[in-house]
Amino acid sequence: MAQNQVQVQEQVQRQVQRLSQQQMLQVKLLEMPLTELEQSVMAELDDNPALESNSEEGDLNDTMDIPEAPDDDFDSQKEKEERQDALDTALERMQSDDDLPTYDGRQQRDNADYEEIVYGDTTSFIDKLNEQVGERELTEQQRFIVEYLIGSLDDDGWLRKELGDIADELAIYNGIDCTESDIEEALKILQDFDPPGIGARSLQECLLLQIDRKVENGDWDREGHLYGFMHEILTTYFDAFTKKHWDRIRSGLALSDVQIDALQKEVRKLNPKPGASMGETMGRNIQQITPDFIVDTDDDGTVSFSLSNGHLPELYVSQSFNDMLAAYKENKQSMSQKDKEALLYIKGKVDKARGFIQAIKERRNTLYVTMKAIIEIQKKFFQDGDEADLKPMILKDIAEKTGLDISTISRVSNIKYAQTRWGTFPLRFFFTDSYTTADGEEMSTRKIKVALKEVIENENKKKPLSDDALAKVMEEKGFPIARRTVAKYREQLNLPVARLRKE
Repeated sequence: MAQNQVQVQEQVQRQVQRLSQQQMLQVKLLEMPLTELEQSVMAELDDNPALESNSEEGDLNDTMDIPEAPDDDFDSQKEKEERQDALDTALERMQSDDDLPTYDGRQQRDNADYEEIVYGDTTSFIDKLNEQVGERELTEQQRFIVEYLIGSLDDDGWLRKELGDIADELAIYNGIDCTESDIEEALKILQDFDPPGIGARSLQECLLLQIDRKVENGDWDREGHLYGFMHEILTTYFDAFTKKHWDRIRSGLALSDVQIDALQKEVRKLNPKPGASMGETMGRNIQQITPDFIVDTDDDGTVSFSLSNGHLPELYVSQSFNDMLAAYKENKQSMSQKDKEALLYIKGKVDKARGFIQAIKERRNTLYVTMKAIIEIQKKFFQDGDEADLKPMILKDIAEKTGLDISTISRVSNIKYAQTRWGTFPLRFFFTDSYTTADGEEMSTRKIKVALKEVIENENKKKPLSDDALAKVMEEKGFPIARRTVAKYREQLNLPVARLRKE
């Protein structure tokens, strides 16, 4: 008996969280250091005629409420002329339907307009590399590590950090447990990005990546003489290559003058600084650091702080635009098509101005509660400036204390600086992992490293201590750590082994 097969279609409802334009703006402003935020505010003021600022710099420590527009002190005739000028300007911008901003009840914003406001006209090479991340099929962890590696590149596009240090940073600052092999795998993915040579850890690796890419692109034959000679030069004869000892290379490889000339021409096509060819990084010049927080410590140990105002002005919505909007709304029934278009334009700009002011307000609140939580945990450091007094603290601790997401705390802590009595420190300086001893005691790895560094600095340089001896001394000082842990922390401190410390 034939059985009828019935295909059942099941409708499953899934809730997918998507960030609104306003939330995206808040996230971007939150990530920005103060200097970059100032540029973004200036760009928004230039772009949006409905957003205005006072003539004096605002104080970020004033009320967190959105400021109201000041009273208009001009006479009615001058006020009328200003409003008419503003309206004329608005109408001039609406030469076609394409010039009108998209608007509905959910305060949608024109994407191109939004991108220009937040990012500016220029794109850094960091942004260009992040765009390439989206083109790859990666796991969530791979994507995060690759993006973290991109953020760790210097202006030349090189990765000058040790993979072990990056693993520690990911664990401490982001709660991601990964091995050096995981990071190596992610680095290989990054090194496959354009331009060739990006993500290299040395000049040799940078150039080898570029000649390998020429083979992948079909420019060279891997079995051909050109690739073989170039690879041999950059490996076996790399020392001679860096010193431009081409005579030695010619002799070693039995090359003719013609071949040497051809190889030199190919070498000149290679780029030792691939990052420089893509534009500049953003906010990475240490000489341009402006502290986002000012932490004050009184002689009695009282610690207080304020948000730095920099050159940020006080923002408010143009009273003229508010009045024009109200006037148009009162006469909606008798509006012409042109008037309706003007109404849409004005309302879009007013909504955008209010959204920008609200995002600035949210940024202030988030920065304030985050720094307050950091000071509460690390109060001892702010009182005496002793790095050894930093307590174990990771992003999750601050997230739990503030009620904010870990991702939010990560954004606040990235490229932000606090000016203290003891110097100016990146916010990430205050985060430190913990080490649990065999007895179950939790200790700050930062405190252990400080103690280890002090022991090595005070050792007898004629008879420097081995890692085993260092472990015994550390245990006597109250830091019972294993020899392999001593070796790990010593390497992270860039301190050589005993035989290389001997004088």
